[in-house]
Amino acid sequence: MIILLGAPGVGKSSVLAGIKEKRPEYSIVNYGDLMLETFKQEYNISDRDQMRKSSIEQQKNVQKQVAIKLSAMSGKVILDTHCSVQTPKGYLPGLPFELLKNLNVERLILLSADIDEIYNRRKKDPTRTRETNKEEIQEHDQMNKAYLAAYSAFAAAPAIIVMNHDNRLADAVEKVNALLD
Repeated sequence: MIILLGAPGVGKSSVLAGIKEKRPEYSIVNYGDLMLETFKQEYNISDRDQMRKSSIEQQKNVQKQVAIKLSAMSGKVILDTHCSVQTPKGYLPGLPFELLKNLNVERLILLSADIDEIYNRRKKDPTRTRETNKEEIQEHDQMNKAYLAAYSAFAAAPAIIVMNHDNRLADAVEKVNALLD
């Protein structure tokens, strides 16, 4: 399994759309979709922003259930997920070790962008409600890099950071595509 991580607004969905065109043999699984589906069933929460603000206990419970689903997957899979999740009480790992220990991780790719780019992308996204400022984005980026190192060490899988700059989406897609070989 290849895991593509990143903070909201770095362009994971856009890069993965480009990858899907180039690599149709890969299944792209969105961790957030699996989480939301489980949150709906367990807690009647049907909004991603509500999900992020749910209790830590609820989030951990749902992560355990999603881990079971993911560990059953085989073949060429790219997992699309957040490296860390910013909650009102602090950051949670997007990939808890309990999840990672059951996955066959080939590579971890952290997608990132400049802080100003992420900030502007988030401001333009009408589908989400995010309380954000550049300082929080910078902090989140730093947390993601720390979590990436921990995930890489725990999973014994190589990790790399790929930048997705404005007006350079094709470059980011090519860099990620090259890492799939």
